[in-house]
Amino acid sequence: MTQPASPPRPAAPKAQPADGPSPLRTLVARADLRTLSLLGVLAVLVLIGGITQPDSFLDTDNVQLILTQASVIGVVTVGMTFVIISGGIDLSVGAIVALASVWATTVATQEYGFAGILFTAVIVGMACGLVNGVLIAYGRMVPFIATLAMLASGRGLALQITDGKTQMVTVDGVLKLGERDSYVLGIPPLVLVFAAVTVVGWLLLNRTTFGRRSVAVGGNAEAARLAGIDVRRQRLYLYLLSGLCCGIAAFLLIILSGSGQNTNGNLYELDAIAAAIIGGTLLSGGRGTITGSVLGVLIFMTIQNIFALNNLETATQQIAKGAIIVAAVLVQRRTASTP
Repeated sequence: MTQPASPPRPAAPKAQPADGPSPLRTLVARADLRTLSLLGVLAVLVLIGGITQPDSFLDTDNVQLILTQASVIGVVTVGMTFVIISGGIDLSVGAIVALASVWATTVATQEYGFAGILFTAVIVGMACGLVNGVLIAYGRMVPFIATLAMLASGRGLALQITDGKTQMVTVDGVLKLGERDSYVLGIPPLVLVFAAVTVVGWLLLNRTTFGRRSVAVGGNAEAARLAGIDVRRQRLYLYLLSGLCCGIAAFLLIILSGSGQNTNGNLYELDAIAAAIIGGTLLSGGRGTITGSVLGVLIFMTIQNIFALNNLETATQQIAKGAIIVAAVLVQRRTASTP
């Protein structure tokens, strides 16, 4: 006896898309909001400068000065951003800039002309970055301790090379880059180099495997290792990159000042870290943008310029800078805790 056919089962309801934006869209929206906020802060500062010093702040020469001063510390900040994104820190960038600048301006080095100065500055920077990377990645030293040791050693060696004296540059090809005749469409060469480093840094972070690995290492080093990333080698490359940026910055500083001094790069490490933090880079690693860091540099340089034009004391500038850093960290913590 045949069994009656069972009634067809109702089709399973189609899965409805989850309410709300995806995590990726949320992250992009936050990044865009952060960038717009930084642009807003910069616009307010420009407005304040224009109101307090209308004749001098918006002058073309002053704008060129702000951008030129931002170029040196900006190049350092690009390298620092990569290091912090990976969960590290580099306290030695200022000392590396000083050491590279004085080594590149010795009499023996200047005998090789423009190429000799540039090559020496870059190689010294990368060598210091390599030492930091080896100590941290393979020597398993804490980044704070390793780079602090490099800070002390670099400053001491720079002082020994110069014997406390200023080393003047005599190579015409280097000195001419700091003159107005070398400007391209009204843009100083240092600013063009800064722009090129920024673009390369942005592409490296956002469009390459190297950038994705750096973020992964900073987000969770153990998970990155299990995913097949050589964490130690990646960290070595990151400090090497930071050293390279310091070498380039040292060459820009030589052009800007026309000399090499053991006091060059003083407090650059604090300025670079502060600019990166203001730009949205997490000190704990795993998040950061080159665009935000560059805007952070421009904000700091604009504040410094406004204070200088209004004859405010250096102590006031340092207090304001500290307050800005604290505010940026508090905003980061609030943003990170927001779902």
